Amino acid sequence: MKQVICALVATTALTSGAFAQEISEFRIGILGGENAQDRLNSNECLRAYTEEALGVPTKLFAPADYNGVIQGLLGGTLDMAWLGASSYAAVHIQDPQAVEPVLVKINLDGSYGYHSIGFARKDSGIASLDDMQGKVFGFGDPNSTSGYLIPSIEIPQETGKTMNSGDYFGEVKFTGGHEQTIVAVNNGDVNAGVTWADGQGNWEDGYNSGALRKAVDAGLVDMNDLVEIWRSNPIPEGPIVLRSSMPAEVKATMTALVDGLYEADADCAYGVAAGESLGFDPITHDAYVSIVEARKAKAN
Repeated sequence: MKQVICALVATTALTSGAFAQEISEFRIGILGGENAQDRLNSNECLRAYTEEALGVPTKLFAPADYNGVIQGLLGGTLDMAWLGASSYAAVHIQDPQAVEPVLVKINLDGSYGYHSIGFARKDSGIASLDDMQGKVFGFGDPNSTSGYLIPSIEIPQETGKTMNSGDYFGEVKFTGGHEQTIVAVNNGDVNAGVTWADGQGNWEDGYNSGALRKAVDAGLVDMNDLVEIWRSNPIPEGPIVLRSSMPAEVKATMTALVDGLYEADADCAYGVAAGESLGFDPITHDAYVSIVEARKAKAN
């Protein structure tokens, strides 16, 4: 497999170690969503391929929350990350020159959208937002697109109430991330919450990709114990971004590596993409203008 990856990037990197004079190491940030060790394990193959392609030590960083990755990209201590759309918007708003979106995950149907999925325990008697009045609702991370930004805009449009505790829901709380929300709902610590999924495939599998799929793979939940109670409008999948100030050849090599990952190593791509996908395709900032504007509006 190493030979396949090297062949993928041969057009931009003539030999292993070609970039050692330009960069001394490469640092990949992994956004929150599941526990740190699982995130590191899922991306270890990408780390190894990157180290081989660039010829420099490559490290993975899995901060406790989304903001850790955002600040790492803004401060130049991270070189690459797969961001959610809202996290990308956060970086872009603070420094439009910090990163470049280069690739986006493609669903099995060829689309690159996903959904914020509201869910509850099946035995709770909660089947829709109507049943959630006065109950405890869980968000994930304040920098999550599907775990906060989009549901915090769309759910009030449906309920006619704000997301403030005591207005429609009895209490609204942050759990800390997608995995934490799934576990909190499953354990009955909150009555319902939101997480992300492509919304394709079977509910029993946690759909084809997303946080529910990863939770099923990890043995954290049985989807037959849960029920979907709400679904957002389609959200553009977040981009893989590269630090803008890196040498052009490094950026080209990493774009080619990730772009060809699905064809070269489907198992690795499954871990990196949080489930089944068709890999990654090129994307630009234009795909995220609406999310940037939504985030700006939310801040005002």
